[in-house]
Amino acid sequence: MNSITQFGCLIDNLIEKNAAFACWFPPSSDSPQLVAGSEDDIIFPGSIEQLSRIRGFVFAPFKISNHVPVIVLPPVIHLKGYDQIQSFNPEFLTSASFSRKTKDACISTNFHDYLVCVNHAIEQIHAAKFSKVIVSRRICKEKKNESMGRLFLGMHETNPGVFVFVVNLPGAGLWMGATPELLFRSDGRHAQTVSLAATQPRRPDGRYCWFTKEIEEQAFVSRYTVDVLHRFGFSAYQTKGPQDLETATVAHLKTSFFFSGDPIRNRLGEFVEQLCPTPAVCGLPKVEAARFIQDFEPHDRRYYTGFLGPWRLEQSGTDVYVNLRSMEIEYNQYVLYTGGGITARSNPEQEWEETTQKSRTLLNAIEALQGQA
Repeated sequence: MNSITQFGCLIDNLIEKNAAFACWFPPSSDSPQLVAGSEDDIIFPGSIEQLSRIRGFVFAPFKISNHVPVIVLPPVIHLKGYDQIQSFNPEFLTSASFSRKTKDACISTNFHDYLVCVNHAIEQIHAAKFSKVIVSRRICKEKKNESMGRLFLGMHETNPGVFVFVVNLPGAGLWMGATPELLFRSDGRHAQTVSLAATQPRRPDGRYCWFTKEIEEQAFVSRYTVDVLHRFGFSAYQTKGPQDLETATVAHLKTSFFFSGDPIRNRLGEFVEQLCPTPAVCGLPKVEAARFIQDFEPHDRRYYTGFLGPWRLEQSGTDVYVNLRSMEIEYNQYVLYTGGGITARSNPEQEWEETTQKSRTLLNAIEALQGQA
């Protein structure tokens, strides 16, 4: 059994044991990392701002509540690379008390209901209630007896340039995804964030033509990012973009912002709290867009469009990502989440197609594995 196969088996063992853990591949890296601990180690901060005083792997929801809390798994065990991880014995971990109960089969959002919600959003935009809002939908797929370790590795293999993760935590359950969107990165001295929006199917020739709707959608996020930087006193920063960012199935427009990490070294939680949810996953103005999502999306997003990743794990290093292209994994089903940015120029049918394209990141990996059975 080679090291990669052993690694996949270890992930399966951790899930079967119901251990609290997070495992991830950083973008463009073949060296996985794993943080694990006991249920008693876990911290539930009451706000994002409180993260300024905490270290660990953070898993934060779209909207914090008693049922969907911010979760931090401290680095009681922190392993890097296949060799370290595969040599780890999960028997040293205690099983967590939470369970992933078999639920009633979820119902995927149908075409009609999604278009009704999108059309209502466009009407509200024309009525000047807000300028942009993200409308998401769920896709529910039967889970068979496939290995979650192999699924995780398959997602990394087909999405090597993004942050690929599997997380099993009390209060959240089992989640897996491959997100392309960096929320915030800092090594203490230098910091970075990005504005990512607009979507097209990936082109083999890598040549993209972006239309007004897509350029405006991405510009909303960039302007908001600049506002947050100014709010924290950053008058000097560097930008790169907009430029194309390709994933396995789609391409986006991305602008990167680079600035000093020193002024916010002790205010990371406060800074990230202002960044998220970004207009790329909520809308603008945020309060009005979030109210529309709460009132008209028929499902709870839970941790979808929240953020996750290593938080001050080493030398104050933080590298957190928006929770996109992700799914909640239950005993008998996968619950996938996918969404699109709605503006005054949106075409409802095209928005449906965009969410379908985004879902292929996960569905391709699941179907490839199920086809091998």
